[in-house]
Amino acid sequence: MNFEMKLTPKIYVSAALVWCIQATPFQANAQQRIQPVQFSQVNITDAFWKPKQEKVATATLNACIIQTEEKSGRIRNFEKVARKQGEKHEGIYYDDSDVYKAIEAIAYSLKNRPDAALEKKADEWIDKIAAAQQPDGYLNTYYTLTDLKQRWTDMEKHEDYCAGHLMEAAVAYYNTTGKRKLLDVAIRFADHIDNTFRVANRPWVSGHQEIELALMKMYHLTKEDRYLKLADWFLDQRGHGYGKGKIWDEWKDPKYCQDDVPVKQQKEITGHAVRAMYQYTGAADVASVTQDPGYMNAMTAVWEDVVYRNMYLTGGIGSSGHNEGFTDDYDLPNGAAYSETCASVGMVFWNQRMNALTGDAKYIDVLERSLYNGALDGLSLNGDTFFYGNPLSSMGNNARSAWFGTACCPSNIARLVASVGDYIYGKSEGKIWVNLFVASNTSFQIGKTVVPLQVTTNYPWEGNVKIKVTPAQKAKYALNVRIPGWAANTPVPGELYNFASANNAKIEILLNGKPVEYKTEKGYAVIDRTWQNGDEVEVKLPMEVRQIKARKEVKADADRIALQRGPLVYCVEGADNAGEVWNLLVPENPSFNTKTSQILNEPVVAIQANLQIVKATPDGLNVKPEPQTVTAIPYYTWANRGRGPMQVWLPVKMKSIRIAE
Repeated sequence: MNFEMKLTPKIYVSAALVWCIQATPFQANAQQRIQPVQFSQVNITDAFWKPKQEKVATATLNACIIQTEEKSGRIRNFEKVARKQGEKHEGIYYDDSDVYKAIEAIAYSLKNRPDAALEKKADEWIDKIAAAQQPDGYLNTYYTLTDLKQRWTDMEKHEDYCAGHLMEAAVAYYNTTGKRKLLDVAIRFADHIDNTFRVANRPWVSGHQEIELALMKMYHLTKEDRYLKLADWFLDQRGHGYGKGKIWDEWKDPKYCQDDVPVKQQKEITGHAVRAMYQYTGAADVASVTQDPGYMNAMTAVWEDVVYRNMYLTGGIGSSGHNEGFTDDYDLPNGAAYSETCASVGMVFWNQRMNALTGDAKYIDVLERSLYNGALDGLSLNGDTFFYGNPLSSMGNNARSAWFGTACCPSNIARLVASVGDYIYGKSEGKIWVNLFVASNTSFQIGKTVVPLQVTTNYPWEGNVKIKVTPAQKAKYALNVRIPGWAANTPVPGELYNFASANNAKIEILLNGKPVEYKTEKGYAVIDRTWQNGDEVEVKLPMEVRQIKARKEVKADADRIALQRGPLVYCVEGADNAGEVWNLLVPENPSFNTKTSQILNEPVVAIQANLQIVKATPDGLNVKPEPQTVTAIPYYTWANRGRGPMQVWLPVKMKSIRIAE
């Protein structure tokens, strides 16, 4: 095909979440088709997210550059390949992917905050990447520097995983800059992979899924049908016994990479959490085009298995560090929680696609929980240190790191925060969708009328959200505003977690200052009317402090409660409570107050909880509880003031006593 004729730098398609969603058998009607509004079309003014995007654009990306270019051999590996002098590979076989994810994060950041020096650095890297590509399109520094004859022999070795991140970076960088050098590299590599496997009918199971969703981004940008076919082909390879390499031959564990059952027959979550999230995101992308209900049926069953039985209150997933993933249902330990940052990022990806396919707000409820808690916790308030795993309790032995040997998480959280605009709005025929409450502005095309829309809010600290539209002429459409599950007495779908008591506070929705009638459909308040310049909808969400209990099957949380306010999960940390959080008890009817506070440079709303502290009697022979005002802070802010103890789930009764030295 003549790609040059079909693609110009003026075309913008979101690199983070883009696909044309066609009518599918599992959709009730065409009105459910939702397309995300790309982050490039959203101007974020939010007091919560904009400073974080600034930190990513400066501190986080600077850390990524230093670690990638100076403190590790990631960039040097590309230079060595180009020199062709037989030099040794540095680092781990999947390190190329970190370079690509950093470029993707840079691309998003450049759209939000142009920076000539940062763009120049990315161009330098891209030149080195292009110089390392082989004549047949293959690109992987590990095999090129070790033994090119061994390429494509071990399905676990992340060759296609690295290729996928290259493709995502290429699409993102082209969309932001109009520069196609990296895109051309990605096209040659994708064509090499297609010719090597699908066209040649050579079985191949990806040991670490990622290429499927990346190929769909390539497909939507280039309109090249072979990339859609290749993504579908990769998914169809799973569950047929084709696996070769360490996972299959040494570990004997195809479940680890979701290869024990064909994708369309999968009903439960297994194995490595990040691999699973990328797989189901790719399956949703393919299903949106192929109209294959097999993918949707499988994803619905697996999603329920994740959310109903295997998800932390923070939206984190993957309880075990042993397999970086799932174990038994309801096995959700707190101190030993793995809950990898990348897995929470994957939950955001997957749930966004599920919402777009179904029009159901429950998926955005889960997305929001993962975004504000499980994922955001992976990034420090200063933006330059990170968590790989995100436990829900600590004895004081957890600290954020400047980098990791396996460094997927820093660049992953960087690209998510930089592209958060992708998750705020959606559009479908005759409908506007407001999914997240982030102060921002964008515009929608309704028929021949442009409808500028502005959201003003101090969410998540306050519950008031104003949505103002200013069309030049009247326009008829349905405004769909998500009513968060947590505001409607349902913290999560499926009752894995429930509020300890019902909240009688009402959700208010006003139009131009007066109550307005609306329908409720799949978790959205739908206001269908003819709109005119200056119309303003105000949503008032209750922001009480709520106590949460887990199902009795979750043994780790038995006789414990957690605190949530708005979308934020809270924890108690030693830094606010005289260094001690393991001697607390929650009385039967605790009272709560809130206060504005600050953790480092982060303004927060803290909770003042009237609890009990268990102390030894003066003679040292007994213990007794005493009233104590305890400070709780948003979970994402913990471990920013040094090491210290922390708990999310607080006991309501004593089960055992340990006498310390």
